[in-house]
Amino acid sequence: MNKFKRNERIGALMKILTDKPNKVFTYNYFTELFNAAKSTISEDIVIVKKLVNKLELGEIKTISGAAGGVKFIPLMTDKQINNFLYSICDKIKEKNRVIPGGFIYMTDILYSPDTVYNIGKIFATKFKDKNIDYVVTVETKGIPIGLETARVLNVPLVIIRSNSKVTEGPTVNINYVSGSTGKIQTMSLSRRAMKEESKVLVVDDFMKAGGTAKGMKDMMKEFKADVVGMGVFITTEKPEDKLVNDYISLLNLKGLDEREENINIEPNLE
Repeated sequence: MNKFKRNERIGALMKILTDKPNKVFTYNYFTELFNAAKSTISEDIVIVKKLVNKLELGEIKTISGAAGGVKFIPLMTDKQINNFLYSICDKIKEKNRVIPGGFIYMTDILYSPDTVYNIGKIFATKFKDKNIDYVVTVETKGIPIGLETARVLNVPLVIIRSNSKVTEGPTVNINYVSGSTGKIQTMSLSRRAMKEESKVLVVDDFMKAGGTAKGMKDMMKEFKADVVGMGVFITTEKPEDKLVNDYISLLNLKGLDEREENINIEPNLE
């Protein structure tokens, strides 16, 4: 069986751990993979831990006990978060993004893998101590953000739909009032989508009055789930009183001048 040099093991460790964030790898997995003693792997992990800290990539956490091992937790520093949010604001402020009717073109941003991965890392950083079982979002533009957040946290993504589908089996359907239009709408979720009494993180791409967010929270009550956090990419400054509280918003849309094609948007910095 092949023997590996330390620099080869370090490179492979970094690749394996960062490819699958928040997944616990046992020491036995690495001893067998590298044909090395456990003490050698322990020394390698110490080096990787220092490297990750130095580069501010996140945290390497070791877990003791029979079910223990090591995992990589992607985290972003306040400086990294601020720099990213300011860069996204610059993109959103581009004049050609204003669409007739007072809308903003966001598809390219919300479907950019690099962008939504960083949004996912921010939400994972903000809610890292909540012991989340599921990330929950609503179709459709919330899906990329939800998926990347779930990937970073290493938990399943649950998607609430506007209509029930035969392929999803028995569903729970609830009516909710859109906070922006005042219209009654319906959302649906398969009974098999999640276990009852789970801890969930609700994420969405946009919030105006909070009607959809409240609808998602009400849906979670049907599953006896505990909503331990809510993250929204963009919220509007008005109306000031939302239908939900206790949420984290990354960007604040303060106003839009359709005639001048000016978008006033700022990061919500803590």
